[in-house]
Amino acid sequence: MVNFTTAKGKNDIQQILDLQYINLPVNITNSEAKEQGFVTVHHDFELLSAMNEPYPHIIAKDGDQVIGYTLVMLQTFGDKIEVLKPMFEKINSLSYNGDDLKKTPYFVMGQVCVDKAYRGQGVFSGLYQKMKTEMSPHFKYIITEIATRNTRSMRAHEKIGFETIHIFDTPEEEWAIVAWDWK
Repeated sequence: MVNFTTAKGKNDIQQILDLQYINLPVNITNSEAKEQGFVTVHHDFELLSAMNEPYPHIIAKDGDQVIGYTLVMLQTFGDKIEVLKPMFEKINSLSYNGDDLKKTPYFVMGQVCVDKAYRGQGVFSGLYQKMKTEMSPHFKYIITEIATRNTRSMRAHEKIGFETIHIFDTPEEEWAIVAWDWK
């Protein structure tokens, strides 16, 4: 039975990192990346632990095993991960639903991943529903970016309620900035 909760302690953080590592593009085939999706950023323990405060990451557990996660990344982390700096700069230059995002309470869902054995079983949706329950009292929007070639992730986020608000290119990738309005 899958339990949706928040990350507590070193063991949960380490299990998130272990699941993340398995799903980096360098550790899966191109076919698997296209069909199943992938994660882009490899965090370190210290950063992931710091991001877990004051709003903890949302995790799905089967018993004691983390089988899925969504990461909470506050705006204050916008300059901590080099590859994400362009995303934060873009978000803070945009408006959404009439709101200047730079002046609006939002946070970034820093990454979502579900263990291969649990995909297609509602874990993705459950993670986001738990995230909404935990975070919507504090934030108006949840925003993230998705590599547009990660079509599985694009479709899954649209199904949850995210809308594409901007598309931009970096030398490595085309990205969609997507937002979910919780108010």
